[in-house]
Amino acid sequence: MKKIILLFACLLGFSAFSQIKVLKNETVVEIGKDNSVGLYKKDNKFTINYQDLNTANLNTFRSFSFENLNKDVSGLYEIIINGFIDIPVSNIVLELPNDIIELHFEKNFGQPTVQFIQYINKNRKYVGKSQFLNKKQIDKIFGRQNGKSSLYEKPAPAVVNPANRTANTSTTAESGNKDKKTKK
Repeated sequence: MKKIILLFACLLGFSAFSQIKVLKNETVVEIGKDNSVGLYKKDNKFTINYQDLNTANLNTFRSFSFENLNKDVSGLYEIIINGFIDIPVSNIVLELPNDIIELHFEKNFGQPTVQFIQYINKNRKYVGKSQFLNKKQIDKIFGRQNGKSSLYEKPAPAVVNPANRTANTSTTAESGNKDKKTKK
């Protein structure tokens, strides 16, 4: 009996203090990637990962994320492309929910390029910088070359609320009855 209790106690202790936990496999779709900069999608949230050139350790990767609420991914792409056409005098500042991103445009070897400058957690003390990217690299990152740009332009599936649907049906029926009464 003592052995059974001891065995039960050992098994209970083993499961309670386990360090490894199986997580749900979440699907992340790669929209595009070039060298050390990539754009990824999970549900309606988009993440740009980049290798931080602002640190001494070149193995530092950073990221910033935003949701595609008002076609923000297409909007960001258009801002960058317009910056290549007419290089802005100063950096374009974008405020995201968690970070501040500056788009720094510069001509390198006569070719317009852009660099992401990230103020991590909106703190000007912690800065990350991506490599300079040209138009061809931006097209690749945003999926314009491989056709994956259609992934971020798809609308989110609509959620039907049964309570609203019945309310709308009753008002439609009432208005239909009013039309019938006026026709008589």
